[in-house]
Amino acid sequence: MQGIRTIRCNISRFAILARTHFNLSHFEPTHFANPTVERTLSSKFSVALFSFSTSRPETPITPKNLKGPEEFSSDNDDNGSDMDNDDDDVRGLNLIDDGLIQDAKTIVNILQESSDNRVEMKNKIEQCRVKVSQDLVLEVLSRVRNDWEASFTFFLWASRQPGYTHSVREYHSMISILGKMRKFDTAWALIDEMRGIKTGVSLVTPQTLLIMIRKYCAVHDVGRAINTFYAYKRFKFDMEIEEFQSLLSALCRYKNVQDAEQLMYCNKAVFPLNLKSFNIVLNGWCNLIGSPREAERVWRDMSKRGIRFDVVSYASMLSCYSKAGSLYRVLRLYKRMQEMGIEPDRKVYNAVIHALAKGRLVSEAFNLMKTMEEKGVAPTIVTYNSLIKPLCRARKVDEANGVFDDMLKRSISPTIRTYHAFFRILRTGEEVFALLEKMRKMGCQPINDTYIMLIRKFCRWRQLENVFKLWDEMSENGISPDRSSYIVLIHGLFLNGELDAAHKYYTEMKERQLLPEPKIDEMLQTWLSNKQIAESQTTESRSNHLDCSQSCEQTRGIPKRSHERNFVRLAETRKVVRERGFSFWEP
Repeated sequence: MQGIRTIRCNISRFAILARTHFNLSHFEPTHFANPTVERTLSSKFSVALFSFSTSRPETPITPKNLKGPEEFSSDNDDNGSDMDNDDDDVRGLNLIDDGLIQDAKTIVNILQESSDNRVEMKNKIEQCRVKVSQDLVLEVLSRVRNDWEASFTFFLWASRQPGYTHSVREYHSMISILGKMRKFDTAWALIDEMRGIKTGVSLVTPQTLLIMIRKYCAVHDVGRAINTFYAYKRFKFDMEIEEFQSLLSALCRYKNVQDAEQLMYCNKAVFPLNLKSFNIVLNGWCNLIGSPREAERVWRDMSKRGIRFDVVSYASMLSCYSKAGSLYRVLRLYKRMQEMGIEPDRKVYNAVIHALAKGRLVSEAFNLMKTMEEKGVAPTIVTYNSLIKPLCRARKVDEANGVFDDMLKRSISPTIRTYHAFFRILRTGEEVFALLEKMRKMGCQPINDTYIMLIRKFCRWRQLENVFKLWDEMSENGISPDRSSYIVLIHGLFLNGELDAAHKYYTEMKERQLLPEPKIDEMLQTWLSNKQIAESQTTESRSNHLDCSQSCEQTRGIPKRSHERNFVRLAETRKVVRERGFSFWEP
């Protein structure tokens, strides 16, 4: 009831917003972007941005629709994590051309080595004599996507090369990178350029605006995400129920589920409530937020409104109960679905198999998998991951290895999430590096999330040598550390007493214009303050020539002052961590 009251009290606000935007006739994207272009962009890139033409005379590619609700249900074995979904528009290619791979590595090395000197970076790129192609641009952008300045420097340089102009894909990749780094004004400048004012050929597609909607949703700027949706009208794109549902999907995808639900209700006069819209919101509560209580509230409202549940609705609820560990509710709802004559799909089976395995009913899970096959629904890697993950969490290593071997016999290749499940149960550095090597041999490369997990693990084990080994390996493999990587490393160093190193990497993180972390700021400021006080006290002590103090300390067996000061600084700083309720180590 509290959720319903919250919705009702906000309906009028959203309704006014909707009516206002529907009546706009002279709408420009820059009206809802930050009016002040980033200073760093103004000083470095703004002149170059409009100095070249990038429009192509060809027809724009057909945009893909935003993922529907069914793609966020139990088939996603990331439990609602959006960390690894944030770069869907910045994807590299499965390159088979050795020359192209080498060219991409050459460019990436230049961008990484000259990250502190943009002028040097530009000069080296000019001298590398690499032939630019669309595949090369996409591959380089995917590898340096966490450094927006390096990406943008290369993007501008590529656009000026003879015989090459950016297509829709390259623009979308660059816009996605800028949006992820919150450089929204720069992203809108690129969209303005895509409109082809000079050439008369526009490359802007509905997918272009969807990327911006996603990025605003990712930073929980719901107002600007809605404004971008209404920009469809300005670009003369359709604003039908499908486009509205794409907005709802984007909001839910980044856990703005309450806002999506309010928006759905307050716009029911323009976009009538239907099963798909409810499924999007239901799935948001089930798989992104993971709240059975809110999911049941939406489920009841759907029933009151006479909306018949389909297999997607059941898959969402089953997945929610499965992740919550409520096996009884999973089996009861599964039985009810069968009684209603709704044939289970793969997502439904995966959710029930996951619940059974989580409840340590492994044989029953295997039996259901056999039933699934008998019904003509072939198990996929997600099905096997639904078994492997709970088995690993229960530390049933032999059973998990057995499922893994059965999967390989069926010629089903493991994914990065399969290996992540095994990484979580390893207990030595030798095991970690052995599994990394095995993973690579099977054609699965580690991603940012892999390194974050392992760096956190090695920090907990106090194996800092392995931490730095992995950190260096990231760059060697063309993975640019993102904000999450830096935060995990800095906290790990801090909690291991390596305060100077933590401060060094935090400074490096801010120099790369990654968003600062308030908790780290507070911790390091406390440490720096204590350090300065201790240093001033040391200077004062020396000036007073108190030679007897050292002998007294040695006589009493007290440790040296430098060690004592370090201990005090670390203890006081850790006190701040405890007071703020910060938790670093894995449960």
